[in-house]
Amino acid sequence: MTEAYNPFSLAGKTVLVTGASSGIGRATAIECSRLGATVVATGRDEARLGETMAALTGKGHVSIQADLTKAEDVSRLVQEMPQIDGLVCNAGITRRRPISFVKEDELQEVFNTNTFACFTLTKAIMKARKMNRGGSMVFVSSMAARQVTPGNAMYAASKAAVESFARSCALEYAPMQIRSNAILPGMVETPMNNEGGLSAEAIERDKQNYLMKRYGKPEEIAWGIIYLLSDAGAWSSGTSMEITC
Repeated sequence: MTEAYNPFSLAGKTVLVTGASSGIGRATAIECSRLGATVVATGRDEARLGETMAALTGKGHVSIQADLTKAEDVSRLVQEMPQIDGLVCNAGITRRRPISFVKEDELQEVFNTNTFACFTLTKAIMKARKMNRGGSMVFVSSMAARQVTPGNAMYAASKAAVESFARSCALEYAPMQIRSNAILPGMVETPMNNEGGLSAEAIERDKQNYLMKRYGKPEEIAWGIIYLLSDAGAWSSGTSMEITC
């Protein structure tokens, strides 16, 4: 009996997933493992990271607790991690506040986590030559980068920068046959929804703006990420994939 044909298989690939302790990051780590990848999961919360590790399929996965806003943690992560074939830069936070009331420390926190961490981690990985030739980078941006809403300027701007950074990586690392793309999800059912300052009633009203009258599920975003990590996405680089309805 021949092995089933699957261009989305990640067998033989090692994938680093940031923000793997919850939400889209956790779903991505789990789904990557189900498709045969060896997962390197990283996040700030060691206990929740352990829950992710317990849900992975297969063996050989690695957990490295790290805060990517801290230079010493980025350095340690890159030093301890194995060679990788895929990077999913997903870690992120949100803070909702009208522009006139934005606090500088909040703005710095959002950009440090959502944007600058992508820059510093990518730079460190590439300088250490930890990304294999033919690898794939996937940066989780957001539809908020294009469809702004009141009070969401900090998050929207930080994610727009991530989308642009993904295109820059595609250009600069193309000579190494390394691809880079951005994923732009609409609203997804994750713990981050509870951090956005929206009431349950406001969230239910917002769901009615979607064709399917619901938010996305984390695994539905993970499947898009997997397309870009896998050989199925071998001719996709410098693109932005919108996943919404």
